[in-house]
Amino acid sequence: MANHSQFGFQDASSPIMEELVEFHDHALMVALAICSLVLYLLTLMLMEKLSSNTVDAQEVELVWTILPAIVLILLALPSLQILYMMDEVDEPDLTLKAIGHQWYWSYEYTDFKDLTFDSYMIPTTELPLGHFRLLEVDHRVVIPMESPIRIIVTAADVLHSWAVPTLGVKTDAIPGRLNQTSFITTRPGIFYGQCSEICGANHSYMPIVVESTPLTHFENWSSLLSS
Repeated sequence: MANHSQFGFQDASSPIMEELVEFHDHALMVALAICSLVLYLLTLMLMEKLSSNTVDAQEVELVWTILPAIVLILLALPSLQILYMMDEVDEPDLTLKAIGHQWYWSYEYTDFKDLTFDSYMIPTTELPLGHFRLLEVDHRVVIPMESPIRIIVTAADVLHSWAVPTLGVKTDAIPGRLNQTSFITTRPGIFYGQCSEICGANHSYMPIVVESTPLTHFENWSSLLSS
């Protein structure tokens, strides 16, 4: 859960998000090194007189041609690795289908016979004490911890986007099309997200709440809800 004075990312709760945070730090250090070098060269040009050696130097031209290529490779290789990791869907322990509506989410646990529900935002006037305004819902998505989860996302009316930042998940919900992604939660907790595609007047009023629990708690919850 983000706070008002937070500058960085939320604490990662999935291996994919951990990789994304690490790549962000890596790219930031590369950008810092480039900015420092450019600032140093600009200062040097302002303070020193230009000579013919700096104007016509084959070695310098060779360096400033090869160096950017090396920097791009250092950024591209980990980026492509994470991209393929995010696209990979192994054998999931649980498949969840999320359907976007104006303006709420419907969920179907396809591994169970009759386990479906709608998830609406709780109005501020009905919000229990201590809960988050505009983020709490009447029915949370409950998943087992440390289990591969596949989520299939679609929409019933307009474009939506199912996004939970702390899990590193953001998948567009498109009418007539099924998109899928997968994730694993590494710790128990309650993770908040929102629709990340402008979908109408109440776009900001369709939050997502994912509750990660131990497997025994998930089994008790699913048996109560499906009975």
